[in-house]
Parts: sequence; structure tokens; C-alpha cells
Amino acid sequence: MLLVHGIWDTGAKLSTLRRTIEARDRDVETIDLVPNDGRATIRELAMQVAARIEGLLVGADVARLDLVGFSMGALVSRMYIQRLGGRDRVRRFVSISGPHHGTLDALVMPYAGTRDMRPGSALLTDLASDAYPWGDVEVHVLYTPFDLMIVPPRSSELPGAKSTQRIPVAFHRFMIEHPRATKAIADLLVERG
Repeated sequence: MLLVHGIWDTGAKLSTLRRTIEARDRDVETIDLVPNDGRATIRELAMQVAARIEGLLVGADVARLDLVGFSMGALVSRMYIQRLGGRDRVRRFVSISGPHHGTLDALVMPYAGTRDMRPGSALLTDLASDAYPWGDVEVHVLYTPFDLMIVPPRSSELPGAKSTQRIPVAFHRFMIEHPRATKAIADLLVERG
């Protein structure tokens, strides 16, 4: 499993979520996207995820893994799945508070990656144009209705998701730290027999 962090973060910011998932006997890896401040396009960051996943799958006894993205990392993960071959490499995608329909906060940020996260951007319009975006990837969405980073919060929803959970935690960041949220995420990632 690979966890993908959000803007201005590193994989270390996902440590609480990582420990919660590892407590369920799951192997968890993270990635540090570079640069992490919105200067790189979402596609450029998704190429880093693609390379990391290919590296994880070399010599592995599985052909597909679970992918968890938080905030910008959720959109990066979506880009990988829809445009860079991820449909064949991802079994389950858990999107946590991702700007899939854009966020108004991105309107005040000048970089290429933050422009990709603006409502109505060319990237978001392109991704939304897929009639069957996920292939056989199992997609789950979690977000907080009190989000002040993903505005409006419902921008985190994805068409075709198997489940969508609104978790009433106070802040965007709490979606990867609050026990209620991390438990809900870990529950989705437990192996099904």
C-alpha cells in the first residue's frame, strides 16, 4: 500500500494514519513528492507516484496494490489511475479530502499545480470527461463537511465511488490524524477474504 501526502507536506505527516493501518497487519509505504508546494503540475507529481508504485511491485507477489491519497495527494493519485496506467496497478483507491472538483483556495495560489486544482481547470475537466474512469479499481471517498482547504467540501466527492463517507471532524488535517477518521480509513483497507 502507498500513502500520498498533500501540499506542503511529506510522507512523515501521514505517520498517525500509517500507524493505524499498520496495526491491522498491513504493509504501508509513503512517498515524498518533490516539490511539494504546488509548483509542479499534478501530472508531474503523478509520474513520481507511478515510478514509486512500479518500484514497489518489482519482485512483489501481487500485481496491484492499494493507493491512499490525502488532499492534493488524492488528486495526484487520481491522475495516476486515470491517465498514467494506474488502473492496471491499483486494486483499491481511498481518496481523503481531495480537490476533485477544485477548491476555491487554489484561486489565490499562483503555481502550475495549484492552477490544476482550481474549479473548472483543464486538468479537472479532462479527468471528469471519462465515462468509466476507474476500470475495476475499487474507489472510496472520505471527507469532512467542515473543510476549509477544500472549498466547497463536497468537491472531494467522486462519481462512481463504491462508498462516500462524510466524517465530521473539525479541520482538513484531522482527516489523517483524528481517531474517528483514521479508523474509518483503516477499516476500508482491511483485506477482504
